[in-house]
Amino acid sequence: MSSDQTFRRVLAVCRIFTGVIFFLFGEYKVFRPWFATGGGFQYWANQFTPFAFYRSFLMYVVNPHAVFWAYFVGLGELAIGLSLIAGLFVRAASVGGFIEMLNLLAATGMAPGPHADLWRYFGANLDHICPALLFVIFYFARAGDTWGLDAWRAARHLRVGNP
Repeated sequence: MSSDQTFRRVLAVCRIFTGVIFFLFGEYKVFRPWFATGGGFQYWANQFTPFAFYRSFLMYVVNPHAVFWAYFVGLGELAIGLSLIAGLFVRAASVGGFIEMLNLLAATGMAPGPHADLWRYFGANLDHICPALLFVIFYFARAGDTWGLDAWRAARHLRVGNP
């Protein structure tokens, strides 16, 4: 087996595993009403300190419509998870996942406090930075082409004569 094939298979395993994680996160938010309607979303939203530029968005857009945003985030995570597991529309799911990670980073980024050392901000946000980097890799490496339906979709697209 070539090193390229090995890389593609390792990438597929990482994609699928990341998909399982996002599926579990989304399933919890969508199918267990406590998160959306019982205060779970607001509980988690109030645990961290957002960056100043993001505070107004959270205060005036997200907080007044917390139930909507809780389901929106949950459905997004569920869709990202299913896409990554199936290997279908992985590039689109990677864009969505990257945007979600940027939002979570903005919502939690000041957790170390306003005068902390720079490294502490990165350390406190590794749970958002690492998945964001995975989504970048999945996007550019076309991670759905190995053990995924993106390769089948591309081959089908070429068979029917579409450019």
